[in-house]
Parts: sequence; structure tokens; C-alpha cells
Amino acid sequence: QVHLQESGGRLVQPGGSLRLSCAASGRTFSSYAMGWFRQGPGAEREFVSAISGNGFRKYYADFAKGRFSISRDNAKNTVYLQMNSLKPEDTAVYYCVAYSSPVYDNRSPNYWGQGTQVTVSS
Repeated sequence: QVHLQESGGRLVQPGGSLRLSCAASGRTFSSYAMGWFRQGPGAEREFVSAISGNGFRKYYADFAKGRFSISRDNAKNTVYLQMNSLKPEDTAVYYCVAYSSPVYDNRSPNYWGQGTQVTVSS
């Protein structure tokens, strides 16, 4: 079992930046590919980004390319999502997820965090 705890969500102005963190507990962190999803108001949950267990491979939704960056620190059991040039449409609850494999292959996550609210507004 893996427990995921997100942090870092808050109110930020358009054009601003924010870094989300997700701390994981459980067995060897590098055994899990990790990722982020989000769910905006009245919208379905959508994929944002994923990273392989060793951190070498990264994947992004089209809306995230060039603005968001995923990274991980396996020594700290933590994955990050750096978000730049934020837009009001980025407003959503952001969820950290874990996959029961170090390889990400576009399947459904096995574990979900509780989510952290990001609001982009002036």
C-alpha cells in the first residue's frame, strides 16, 4: 500500500508559478512511476504528467508542455510538479498518483492522494 500526501496548492495570480509536492510512504519509492492528474470545476479528471521510477522518462499532457515540469527525488520519496505561466483554466484540484510499476505506460493509476487545490485568479 502507498500513501500519498500532496501539498503546495494555493491561490496564485495569472502568470504566476507554483510548485506542488507529493510525499509518498510505502515500499521502495523508485519502484513506482508517479504522476499528477487534475479536476477543474465541472470537468472530468484529466492526466497532467507522469515520470518513470528512475526519473529518466517524463510525460506531459499537451496543455502542460512548456509550462509544467515534473521531477522526483527518490531519496526523499517525493515527486514535484513545477507549474509556470499559470492560467485561470489551470484552476483545479491536483492529485498525486502512483503506478505499481516503475514504467509508465498510460494505464490507470493504482494509488491516489487526496488532492490539493490550486486556484489561479486575480
